[in-house]
Amino acid sequence: MRIVLVEDNESLAQGIVNALRDLGYAVDWLADGEEAFRFLATEGGDIAIIDFNLPGLSGIEIVRALRKRGSTIPVLILTARGELSDRVAGLDAGADDYLVKPFDMAELTARIRALSRRRADIGSGIREIGRICFDQTARTVTGPAGAIDLPRRELALLECLMDHSGRIVSKERIADTLYGVGSEMDANAVELLISRLRRKLAGTGVTIRTARGLGYLLDDDPA
Repeated sequence: MRIVLVEDNESLAQGIVNALRDLGYAVDWLADGEEAFRFLATEGGDIAIIDFNLPGLSGIEIVRALRKRGSTIPVLILTARGELSDRVAGLDAGADDYLVKPFDMAELTARIRALSRRRADIGSGIREIGRICFDQTARTVTGPAGAIDLPRRELALLECLMDHSGRIVSKERIADTLYGVGSEMDANAVELLISRLRRKLAGTGVTIRTARGLGYLLDDDPA
């Protein structure tokens, strides 16, 4: 899952980024409101965590602009202001949740999980290909032999490939999704994850094909 963090307090942002990446999330961090809006409008993300007060555009202005464009990305507003009027303003602008600083990381991650479940509930939350079933809400994968144990990064890789099922996904796109846009991950890291996931999907009726020089393709296995 890719999280976009928009926070101009560098020390707070680095703490959030490090904590979320330790949990297996890919995080893109931006500190300027106008830059963040352009990024979210073009690159998108799975969840956005946006500070109330930002240089350029405020958090509320970003949310309003995104909703006007039709974006449904779940948004959590962060702010040092806990007044009811501020919370109402953020929610009325289109934010999904609100967290007042200072906060505990455990509460932030719990709210992220709740927003993730809400995002999955827009659809059925259950995705199938071949003989595997991916429950996006429970974050579990089952195959013909039962549960398939996938660490967070491999689960995120499977989700990325399923999002583009039947289409080629470049290594760069995979790296952006798993580690954040512009990440300097070695291509070997993606290849290693692909290799591990391939082994775990053996016998499930699903295969990950390599399109040399282009990327990878998740498809039903005709064998």
